[in-house]
Amino acid sequence: MLLTADCIFCKIIRGEIPSTQLLDNEFVVAFRDIAPVAKEHIVIIPKKHIATMNDFQDEDWHYITEIHKAAQQIARDLGIAESGYRLVNNCNDEGGQVVYHLHYHVLGGEKLAPLAAK
Repeated sequence: MLLTADCIFCKIIRGEIPSTQLLDNEFVVAFRDIAPVAKEHIVIIPKKHIATMNDFQDEDWHYITEIHKAAQQIARDLGIAESGYRLVNNCNDEGGQVVYHLHYHVLGGEKLAPLAAK
């Protein structure tokens, strides 16, 4: 597991920054977002520092499976699996990425507006 010293999400993984965790296993950590944009807003991060989707290497792809498995489990645990939820990854500045440690957002618990074309 490669983590960086100054990454806020790496610090969460190491326990240096507190978080409200919902899931922690060998591959991923999931916690409540501190600035939620939906009633339920959970962040899922791999336990390896990968800056963006563009930085994945061949040996990293299992993290995508683990993130999706975690999202499915969290949605069931929160009771939003049947009503629906959104799983989002932002990549780089124009994609809206703020923290450069790969992460996905699980959004739900309320009716979300459809993503519409401009």
